[in-house]
Amino acid sequence: MRVGRASSQPARAPGFRPDSVWTERRARVAETPIDTVVREDQPCGVNSDGATFLRTDPERFRAETDDPAPASRVPPPPEPGATADGTAVVEFTGARGGVAPLTWGQSSIWRLTTWRADGDSYFNMPWTLPVYGRRDLDTVLGALRRLLERHETLRTNFRRTPGGMVQHVTREGRLTVQVVDGGHARPLTAARELAAGLAAAAFDYEAELPVRCAVVTIGGRPRAVAFGLSHLAADGGALGLLAADWRDLLAGNDPPEPTWQPMDQAAFEREGPGAVRGERAVRYWQAVLEKAPAFMFDYPRHPSGEPRFIRILMRSVALGAAAETLAARWSVSTASVLTTASAVLLSTLTGHRRIAMQLIGANRHDPRIGALVGPAAQDGIFMLELPGGTLAEATRIGHRQALTAYRHAHYEPLGLMAMREEVGRRRGGPIDLSAYFNDTRGGGDWPDLPALEQPGDPAAIAALTGRTTFAPAGSWDHVDATTVQFIIGPARETCELHLLADTAYLPRTTVHTLLRGMETLLVSAVAEDVPLDAVAGLCDITPVDRPPGWERSQTGPAGETAEASDPARTGADRVHGETAETTETPETSGSVVAEAIGG
Repeated sequence: MRVGRASSQPARAPGFRPDSVWTERRARVAETPIDTVVREDQPCGVNSDGATFLRTDPERFRAETDDPAPASRVPPPPEPGATADGTAVVEFTGARGGVAPLTWGQSSIWRLTTWRADGDSYFNMPWTLPVYGRRDLDTVLGALRRLLERHETLRTNFRRTPGGMVQHVTREGRLTVQVVDGGHARPLTAARELAAGLAAAAFDYEAELPVRCAVVTIGGRPRAVAFGLSHLAADGGALGLLAADWRDLLAGNDPPEPTWQPMDQAAFEREGPGAVRGERAVRYWQAVLEKAPAFMFDYPRHPSGEPRFIRILMRSVALGAAAETLAARWSVSTASVLTTASAVLLSTLTGHRRIAMQLIGANRHDPRIGALVGPAAQDGIFMLELPGGTLAEATRIGHRQALTAYRHAHYEPLGLMAMREEVGRRRGGPIDLSAYFNDTRGGGDWPDLPALEQPGDPAAIAALTGRTTFAPAGSWDHVDATTVQFIIGPARETCELHLLADTAYLPRTTVHTLLRGMETLLVSAVAEDVPLDAVAGLCDITPVDRPPGWERSQTGPAGETAEASDPARTGADRVHGETAETTETPETSGSVVAEAIGG
């Protein structure tokens, strides 16, 4: 259908500032540059290939940094269908509309959004794309129209019904697009500011399309496009697909129509091979939960700081070089090296020889889902036995366990929740799954790591530790159902390792010890394999001290508030803040991430 121009005079967005709390991240998908932003008011943020979302208090961060909320810098998005100065109206007609149940990926995100207060924008994603070549506004708006027509997820509402949540795909409609003069700002800098504002307000899922958009012009010519996207519409893998489409559509090409949309995915998951896959995943989870430790952190709490939850970032070229060297030597992925090392460090600290962690899988190994524009990520469960041996032996086992975990990360969330609760009842209470590993890299490696004269040289890699830096990366009063999360950031030139921790169980000094311990362990292993019983001394880890006779029960030890009723760990006794009696559906530690097994 037509593209209507409501006004040819672009608006001017005030307050473009390069020192915003929004920082750039880049990734390449199908050789298409993707420009996105990472929100520093979140424990991990959003990147073009995946994201981790944990439940936090962004307003506290803004108050502590004296930085105004993004919405105060950028004009609010217009109401859908409105026309005013500085806007254009994109009218679209897709191939079909319809109503279907939510996909498992949509259900997972929906349940996360219900943890937040009504009107919260936490799970919105700011995103930007460049305008390639010298394109006029009509061409850009036409490409946006085709993007909406091609991908049903961008024209979907989400509604409650007596039978549960449904997705409602709108066949025809309109999207109002802001047209903003970027002035003298760099186009993508201006677009990032706009994207922050577009994502700052909560979506009305029943009445509003899950995408907001603005075109940045410089000297009257479109140079970049800013988006605010609901996470119900897309995850990191979906953003990569949209970016690849964008280049083609701007060039006037018409790529083959998508053959797999969220409504198709919902039907696949409800019967036949899709349903069988989900049932198999639930059985795998059950087998792991029957053997997993009831509590990973079964020791007295420490006095926690204020705020209680902290995130520290270590940037280490040495860690990246060591992980790549060991992955090649042991014929595993860098993600498996880092996942196993995380488990080894937790085992050394807690004394548990059996470690259970949740991993976040993109669920895009099926070619149909790989081409799906929509959310697909869910949690997988990883358990590793560490009775002895060396790091190399543990990593080879960990690699197989991680692959198995990712293969079983696609399931009907409500059914998984019911199973978790049943296992918990049999075992006397909920099973602690508050440790996470999340790899947000797109390709599973660091393509821009500095080259060494002799790749894999132990001395050269050890010398790189002098470049390692540490920095605080956020603090929060409340985080849902999380004690520790190891997060590998999307940087290409260094290994970014974030550690998010509950200081009631992992004091700040322990967080630093674990971060440095990860680097020390892997750098040392480049020179010679490390026996697991030598890790404590090598990494300067003091195992936790359990007082004589101290035992944690499912309701909490005497004199200590039970974890399940801990107000700072909202939802710790549930699956991400919801119970199985509700009509919607659960799960994921936060969405969206690369498969994390391809390093």
